[in-house]
Amino acid sequence: MVHAIRIHKAGPASVLKWQEVDIGNPRKGEVLIRNTAVGLNFIDTYHRKGLYPIPTPFTPGVEGAGVIEKIGAGVMGLKAGDRVAYCSDPIGSYAEKRLFPANRLIKISRGISDEQAASMMLKGLTASMLLKRIHKPAKGEKVLIHAAAGGVGLILCQWAKHLGATVIGTVSSRQKANLARANGCDHTINYAEKDFVQQVRRLTKGEGVPVVYDGVGKNTYPGSLDCLQSRGMWITFGNASGPVPPVAPLTLLQKGSLFMTRPMLNHYIETDDELRSLARELFSVVRKGAVNIQVNQRYKLKDAAKAHRDLEKRRTSGSTVLIP
Repeated sequence: MVHAIRIHKAGPASVLKWQEVDIGNPRKGEVLIRNTAVGLNFIDTYHRKGLYPIPTPFTPGVEGAGVIEKIGAGVMGLKAGDRVAYCSDPIGSYAEKRLFPANRLIKISRGISDEQAASMMLKGLTASMLLKRIHKPAKGEKVLIHAAAGGVGLILCQWAKHLGATVIGTVSSRQKANLARANGCDHTINYAEKDFVQQVRRLTKGEGVPVVYDGVGKNTYPGSLDCLQSRGMWITFGNASGPVPPVAPLTLLQKGSLFMTRPMLNHYIETDDELRSLARELFSVVRKGAVNIQVNQRYKLKDAAKAHRDLEKRRTSGSTVLIP
């Protein structure tokens, strides 16, 4: 028997329970992974609270890294002892060991630690999706990134800067402003102290930006729209402060014929080729040193409830991992 975090009903962090589970042996096309590090993400809190409903009981977690212990029938190209990472369905990474489809695994490159891999797969592939599939910044283009000192934010800032963009980032404290500036952010705005819309307009001489990467949600709406220039794109990809209320199409027209998209990573990695393509792009910029993956917090996996509370209260920065 192994241990895992289990959720028997949706609710606050206290519903996360450390329990014994029986996972069995890998079936055809599966492998058994011993997790060495598990990534913490806001989507885990959405699953826990029921914002994205999942039948209970279940083990949460969408991201992790570890070592293959057993191979199921029909698995090619992988063997026991391989270091691998993952961030796609099925969920269930909050466990000491788990079964996972072999075709959805990514081998961890040399020079990248298990902790880095576990903390960068979901966040890094999300950044790759945003910057390489949805809106690739042109050289010299000004972009706005909300929560610039968060897990996705730090990767976005570094990668957008690497692509030649001028990066404007919002943060919630002076400490996080310093962190964002150290990771590619040209201008930081502490929205706890200043109106970020006014500051963006000042920094762009009234023009606004062509794109806003918004993982915050409720608290940055409708301000994000007011930061955009005509025909700009609002990419709302997260709900850190709560879900965005319904947006009327007429609002987009009135604010400058704006574009809006609500992407989900799973829709951009539906095929194995799409998954591997985004992963190659991510691993490439990390190996080059253009993007540095920072693991700033570590918790024991059994203490996942504390990690969730700290994440939701904005006590974390960069990436966080849970250690089985």
